[in-house]
Amino acid sequence: MSYYVLARKWRPRTFQDMVGQESTLRILTNAIEQKRIHHAYLFTGTRGVGKTTLARILAKCLNCEANITATPCGICHACQAIDEGRFLDLFEIDAASRTKVEDTRELLDNVPYPPTQGRYKIYLIDEVHMLSHHSFNALLKTLEEPPEHIKFLLATTDPKRLPDTILSRCLQFHLKRISPEQIAKHLQHICKIEHVQHEWPALEKLAQVSDGSMRDALSLLDQAIAYGLGTIHTNDIHAMLGSTSQEDLLPLLKAIAAQDGKRLFNIISQLADHACSFQLLLEELINSFHQIAMIQIVPDAITETHLATFAQLFTPEDVQLYYQIALLGRRDLSFAPHPKQGFEMTMLRMLAFKPHLTQITTSTSTIESEQITPPVEPVVSANALPISNSSDHVLPWRELLPKLELSGMSYALASNCTFGNYSGNKFELMLSIHHKPMLNQKSQDRIAEALSRYFKNDIKLEIHLSSEELITPLKQQLDEQESRLAHAKETIMQDAQVKKLLDMYDATVEVSLIN
Repeated sequence: MSYYVLARKWRPRTFQDMVGQESTLRILTNAIEQKRIHHAYLFTGTRGVGKTTLARILAKCLNCEANITATPCGICHACQAIDEGRFLDLFEIDAASRTKVEDTRELLDNVPYPPTQGRYKIYLIDEVHMLSHHSFNALLKTLEEPPEHIKFLLATTDPKRLPDTILSRCLQFHLKRISPEQIAKHLQHICKIEHVQHEWPALEKLAQVSDGSMRDALSLLDQAIAYGLGTIHTNDIHAMLGSTSQEDLLPLLKAIAAQDGKRLFNIISQLADHACSFQLLLEELINSFHQIAMIQIVPDAITETHLATFAQLFTPEDVQLYYQIALLGRRDLSFAPHPKQGFEMTMLRMLAFKPHLTQITTSTSTIESEQITPPVEPVVSANALPISNSSDHVLPWRELLPKLELSGMSYALASNCTFGNYSGNKFELMLSIHHKPMLNQKSQDRIAEALSRYFKNDIKLEIHLSSEELITPLKQQLDEQESRLAHAKETIMQDAQVKKLLDMYDATVEVSLIN
C-alpha cells in the first residue's frame, strides 16, 4: 500500500475537523441547517488554510444521500466518492491550467443538464483569479442565474484580481491564517495518534515557521519525522530549518548588552559555521527583544525566565531601538551582497547607535502657578472690538488684511487699498485711480463679507478713488523686499572672496538670483 503524506491523510472530512475557521464554519453550518443555500460561494485566504477542503466538505453536505446536512454521514456512496475524487457531479477545475475562454465555454456546455448521481452538480474552480478576462465574461451570466441544480464553489488566494462583477455574484468567505498555538496543538494530536515521539518546543517551532498554513505545517512535520527517524527533537528541527533557538541567541544578546564587538563577531562566525539562516536568526532576535520589552513593561504577561536577566541589562529605550534596527535589518537583508554581511551591519548598528534622551525639567513653582491660576476671560483684539457710533478709528489695515482670509481678485483689490475711516458699521477704503479697473462689485462684496465676519457686525463698505499716491500694503511689501535685496547685495559685494572672484573672472552679481 502506498504511503499517504500527512497533509492528505489528515485532510478534514467534516466541518468539525477544520481548525481555526470558527466564524466561517458557523455561518455555513447555520445556512445549511436553515436551507438558505446560495448558488455561488467564494473562499479566499492564503495557501494551506483549507479553501479547497472546505469546498469539498460543502459539496458533501449538499449531496449526502441522508439529507442536506452540515454533518454528512461519510459512509454513503456520494460522501465516499467525493472523498476519493470520483464523484461524477463534482467538477474540480484548476483555473491556472484552464485559463482560455474556450475551456470555460466547454465547461458551461454541461450546465443545463441535471446531475447524474447527486442532488446538485458542483463546479469547484480553484485559483479562479487565473481565468482570463474573456473567461470571466463567459461565466458571468451563468454565475448570476444558474439552474437550480448548479452550485459554484470558487477558491482563490488573490481576490483583488477578480472583477467586481464576479465578487458581487458570490457569497465571500475569508479564511484567516491559523494561529501558531492552534497549529501546534493539532500537530501534537497527530503525533499522538501516529505514535511519533516529539518535544513540544519542536512542534511550536514548526507551527511558527508554517506562517499560518496547516498544510505547510503538516509537510514540515512529515519532513521532521523523516529527519529524526520517527522522533521529533528541537535540535533536529533547528538543524533541519537552519534556524536557531532563543537559547542559542543568549550569547549574542550578552555581547550586545556588553557592547563587546569582538565577542559579538566571534559568535556570528560560530553561527555561520552551523549554516544557519540569517533571516530566521533576525526573526528570533526580534522575538527576543519583543519578549524582553514585555518583561520590562508587562512582567506578568511573559513566562520566559531565561530572558528575565536581560530586562535588567537593557534599558527600555535600548530594547525599542534594537527592535526597530532588527526589523529594518530583516527588511533590507535581501539587498545585501551576502546575508551574513547584512546581518553583521545590523549588529554594527546596534553597537553604533544609542537612544538620545532629552529631559524636560519644569519647576514645581511653575506647575503650581499654572494649576492655581484662575481662568481668564477671553480677550478680544482691539481691532475686533465693536466700535461705537460716536467716534472714528484708525486701524492698521496691513495687519488686518491677512486676518480677513481673502483670496484671488478680492485679495488683490484689498491689498491695493489703504484704510480711510471706520465709524459705526461704515468702513471706508481708499483706492488709487490708477487701479480703478480692479474695482468691481463682486470683489467689493467679498471684502465686505470678510469684514463683517471679522468684526461680527454688518459692515457697509465704501471704496473711494484717490489721485494721490497711496501707501498700500502691497507697496509696503514691495518696498521692504527691495530694501532687503539691496542690503543683501551690499553685504555680498563687501565680501572679500566675492570681490576676488569678480576681479578674477570679470564677473557681475546677478541681483535677481539673490534670495
